[in-house]
Amino acid sequence: MAREVLIKRLRDYQDWTGVRMVVVFDGRGPKVTQLSDAGEIEIFYSRAGQTADAVIERLASKYAAHFYLTVATSDYLEQQTVMASGAACISNDALRELLEEVRLP
Repeated sequence: MAREVLIKRLRDYQDWTGVRMVVVFDGRGPKVTQLSDAGEIEIFYSRAGQTADAVIERLASKYAAHFYLTVATSDYLEQQTVMASGAACISNDALRELLEEVRLP
């Protein structure tokens, strides 16, 4: 249920600001899964035995050189890793504040 609430809030933020949102969760399947409909946020699930952090790191290394990319994480090591790829970082609390700013009444 918490995932669904987060997805809804990220979708609201994307709709309100036009900023493309991607969320990555730990998964259980045999491969990385990507779900998205046109105009929706992109949702990735890591494969079994792989953390969401590993998927985030791969996405950051692939896209940070081509797009302005911000990763929300409070994990210091993860912040350092994605910043080394050229992505910016914000804390989970900072993301929460951004989402609150555009929260619809």
